[in-house]
Amino acid sequence: MNERLSEFLQERIDAGDFPSAVYLVAEKGEIIFQDALGYAVVEPERISARLDTVYDLASLTKPLVTGVLAARMTESCEIELGQTVENYFEEFRVPAACEGARGTSVVELAAHGTLFQAWRPFYLLVEDRDAILAEIVRTPILLNKPSVVYSDLNFLILTFLIERLRGQLIDRIADEEVIRPLGLSDTLFNPLSEVLFTRIAASEFGNSYEKQTCIDQGHLRLDLESYFRPWQIWGEVHDGNAYFMGGVAGHAGLFSTAEEVFKIALQFLPDHTKLLKPETCGLFRTNFTKGMNEDRSFAFQLASTKDSTAGTKMPPESFGHNGFTGTSLWIDPVNERIFVLLTNRTHVHPLPFVNINSVRRRFHDIAIEELE
Repeated sequence: MNERLSEFLQERIDAGDFPSAVYLVAEKGEIIFQDALGYAVVEPERISARLDTVYDLASLTKPLVTGVLAARMTESCEIELGQTVENYFEEFRVPAACEGARGTSVVELAAHGTLFQAWRPFYLLVEDRDAILAEIVRTPILLNKPSVVYSDLNFLILTFLIERLRGQLIDRIADEEVIRPLGLSDTLFNPLSEVLFTRIAASEFGNSYEKQTCIDQGHLRLDLESYFRPWQIWGEVHDGNAYFMGGVAGHAGLFSTAEEVFKIALQFLPDHTKLLKPETCGLFRTNFTKGMNEDRSFAFQLASTKDSTAGTKMPPESFGHNGFTGTSLWIDPVNERIFVLLTNRTHVHPLPFVNINSVRRRFHDIAIEELE
């Protein structure tokens, strides 16, 4: 542990930002600091957080699964970064497809440089997982969009692309190409089991955030109240679309521990990766959205983005990602440093949830001060 980091995070727990936090800071492939604080579960029972507590990683799924797999598939030439969606999906070639969606490349999907909307409640719009892509094709695009819009739709398209090319669901592909090769035992989709249950951090009671978003967007139908799960979400994915997809998706759905997130994170560093060619790791520090409102690389945000959660001390080519449930991962490729912070900010907290971006920035700044 590190006294300053642990004291700071305990202060935020005491302030009610989140009930638990597990952190890990590593340098040159070695873990330097780690600790677990607070309660991973407060209701219906109290369970303390541990170093091996399993968290719903939410959107960290995007880089840790979809980003890694897509990058591997560029190496095998199954995916070409510059190829457009209509070259992979006949759905985008039909007259019903939105014109502006055509011409969208794989790298634009991975860097969120597309015209797609940020989010849609597909569980209210289609009958099953197989119908989601067709609904995305019909979804109106953002006209005259001047900037990066972070979109789950981009990574849903990448999910279906990977699955079609490999002929399996993305959880099976991830298990074969990422999880088992790295010897991971606590990284998985759909973790609910008697063995793991008491080690899983709980999330929200019901999905009131998405319910309110649906109300605001005019989507809510009273006959579909059950889609917002009026029970304690614990051991199942918080994200509504990922839950609708059977817990298996490329934008959300992965669960893991801080140490196993660290082991996947090493794959983005050329001197430590076992899954990628060292030169492929350059994708994750390359700015593909120059001149736009965010600097985005392949599946990550760059620290050069104004107000990123990297803090004030990381090199600009550092890259990272946040998860809605309260998780984050940042990687400094210059100094070979990895920063993992896992919290469950949606647990036992009424709306609105605390925006913990300032906590993330301060955590990174303190960690770097302590390393140096």
